[in-house]
Amino acid sequence: MTVSTDMPIRFIKGVGERRSEQFARLGVNTAGDLLRFFPRGYEDWSAVMSIQEALYHEACCIKGTALSKPVEYRVRKGLTLYKFSVSDGSAIMKVTLFNNKYAAAKIRAGEEYLFFGQVGGDFTHREMSSPMIEPAGDGQRIRPIYRQTEGLNTRFIETTVARCLEMLDAELDNDPLPLSIRQDYELCTRRFALSNIHFPVDSKALAIARKRMVFEELFILQLGLLRLKSRSRSSNTAIITKDNTIDFLSLLPFSLTRAQSRTLSECIKDMQGKHPMNRLVQGDVGSGKTAVAAGTAFTVIKNGFQAALMAPTEILAEQHFKSLTTLLEKGGICVGLLTGSQPVAEKRKTLEALASGNIDLLIGTHAILSDGVEFNRLGLVVTDEQHRFGVAQRAKLAAKGSNPHLLVMSATPIPRTLALIIYGDLDISVLDELPPGRLPVKTYAVGSDKRERAFYYVKKHIDQGRQAYIVCPLVENGEESDLASATEYAEILSQGLFKGYSLGLLHGRVKPSEKDRVMSSFVKNEISILVSTTVIEVGVDVPNAVIMVIENAERFGLAQLHQLRGRIGRGRYKSTCILISDAQNEEAVRRLKVLCSTNDGFKIADEDLKLRGPGDFFGNRQHGLPDLKIADLLGGDMPLFKAAQDAARELLAVDPFLKQPQHHALAQEINCLFEQVGEQGLN
Repeated sequence: MTVSTDMPIRFIKGVGERRSEQFARLGVNTAGDLLRFFPRGYEDWSAVMSIQEALYHEACCIKGTALSKPVEYRVRKGLTLYKFSVSDGSAIMKVTLFNNKYAAAKIRAGEEYLFFGQVGGDFTHREMSSPMIEPAGDGQRIRPIYRQTEGLNTRFIETTVARCLEMLDAELDNDPLPLSIRQDYELCTRRFALSNIHFPVDSKALAIARKRMVFEELFILQLGLLRLKSRSRSSNTAIITKDNTIDFLSLLPFSLTRAQSRTLSECIKDMQGKHPMNRLVQGDVGSGKTAVAAGTAFTVIKNGFQAALMAPTEILAEQHFKSLTTLLEKGGICVGLLTGSQPVAEKRKTLEALASGNIDLLIGTHAILSDGVEFNRLGLVVTDEQHRFGVAQRAKLAAKGSNPHLLVMSATPIPRTLALIIYGDLDISVLDELPPGRLPVKTYAVGSDKRERAFYYVKKHIDQGRQAYIVCPLVENGEESDLASATEYAEILSQGLFKGYSLGLLHGRVKPSEKDRVMSSFVKNEISILVSTTVIEVGVDVPNAVIMVIENAERFGLAQLHQLRGRIGRGRYKSTCILISDAQNEEAVRRLKVLCSTNDGFKIADEDLKLRGPGDFFGNRQHGLPDLKIADLLGGDMPLFKAAQDAARELLAVDPFLKQPQHHALAQEINCLFEQVGEQGLN
């Protein structure tokens, strides 16, 4: 077995098959993974305090001599205490261990130990409960604390990391960062960084090591994204020679906002350049992204090319088809529709018209990606980022033409700092204002004791001809008994307060055809109340829906609640969102307060990021990029991100394909990183 970072972790002494399975639960499969499994925190055993000076209820390290061996006390079945006293000359401290016979057996009277924990007691005595204990000669240093899983505690991980560093000693000198980069940005070697990120000599060494590892992580990520951008930016084969925006504006029954005009102008300018457009249009719910896409498609088509617009659901595709046909056919543009449920004959007719060039704009679902879909002269691809496409999927869609322009629309407001990372291969436009006349949604958080009152409020609006959503987090009983179930809930409502009213039910397990039928009925106002799970988060415009009740609101993330709320307030009527929650914990209460205080999706996204952190912001790596292991863009690492981005641009300007010998290790690191998320390397 070659000793390298690719070596399976089971070959490290003391790990074996069973432990390697436990490590795999933490995402650690190789020696290299283990070296990048950075501590989540540290315990400073090096700064020893005297018993007398120790602050109450703050973690600290005490060095003291055991005055006696521990005495066992059986309090009750299942609870045994071990008590002994410790002295360091300044005072005496009582130590209590709970159900820890193993630790108690190691204590010898007259021997010196380090005790790490919180000091309690009062002016008359000092005490420490369940401290971590080490012989005085072994543990006086800064010690790492790792994320754990069942069967693997932080001390075993610490020991395994130490063995791994020892085994890979020669490999540590194979530094992927060239000497010139390290010198320019004052970075230590990889050997020093990995040793001191896990086992810091002191706090200064830890800061130096962390700076190096954060820079390396962001530098390699930026190099990969910039290479993706350059790879997708071959020469522009769909050059736009004429800007047809004025003709497009004459078709609109309304005026564009300043943000829409600016973004549309940016898109046209991109398409007139040397490289294909590769742009993200990011805007809050209702900010008018579709109008920008339509204006971009109009100019592309008037320049002799075709365009494709991909929507996340069939019903949304149909809505786009109807609205854009009404708008664009006045300008002589033929719009086609392609969905999975279309009859075979209709689909064949659409595909033939598309291949011959008779369809100018094709609107559809992921069916557009099918092998049989061929364009005559595809110049623009517009995709809704609701799909959460990664960079590879975007490339697959663009392969339908010869380097067509790419426009990605995102209805999830993302803090700019995070967008720079996640969409590093795209240029970014932000729609930061809503069209005039759009009414803000009033939002209230109430306890379950106000539920009946909320429902009477819903009933009042339905009696006036309006419609409502009631959102539940679960589908059916048996998942968690304390939460409302959409299925049971709909049944209770239809037999109780809303008896005689038309109710619809929508959740993830409903068949697509039934889902479309229910949504279609709701759009036509054949259903007054739609009881649903979060599947309506991505939905259609129902201007008549003016009220939303969200049960167990604490179960949803801030961004998700904002997206749900965006289903209402889309017409000329005042709209209300009622959050029902009995949650008392501080974070849940703060989330709901934020939502009640603002309708600004970007402010909400910033709060969500603060509450959940970058790793959880998108959940389940939906953004299609590797997770950041150590960099924290909220905790002050943005200057390092900017430095890493500058360094990546400078390096690629000199060696765009990383072919120079000193850059081979970097190219390897980039390929490994992007292979993890299905990019198959960047060669």
